[in-house]
Amino acid sequence: MNYDRRKDVDALIEQFWKRGYLTVSRKYGTYLPEPDKVGVYDVDVIARYKDSYAIGIVLNDEDFFDISKTQNKIAYLSTRQTKFNCKKVALFVGVSLKNYRKAKSLVDDLPEEVRKNIRLIQIIDKQNIEQPTRRRNNDVIFS
Repeated sequence: MNYDRRKDVDALIEQFWKRGYLTVSRKYGTYLPEPDKVGVYDVDVIARYKDSYAIGIVLNDEDFFDISKTQNKIAYLSTRQTKFNCKKVALFVGVSLKNYRKAKSLVDDLPEEVRKNIRLIQIIDKQNIEQPTRRRNNDVIFS
């Protein structure tokens, strides 16, 4: 995953947009406010689609050092409900390609009812994938 958290959050928001969600609040944004803490945990994105809400978090390499803490965070955030109509809030977890298996096994250890609200999303650095390395390093001759 990128070491730039802003790019990771942007990639997660792009996945929200592909699924039809509108961003309500986000970290590292210019025009939208930062999301409030959910319980004791920081979240990266809060979005909504019609009358349903979703929470988005990005997991980096440091989050997998203490697996029990990360598992508690995911379990807590995936069991949230809206305040007035008690609808379940979906949890989108963005992870890198190299940490995807760790995150998948971490989510598989959770109870079935908790797993229903969790969607794992692979965050891929588009800049490094779209062009081969030799084309990236060469200067443009004609424009």
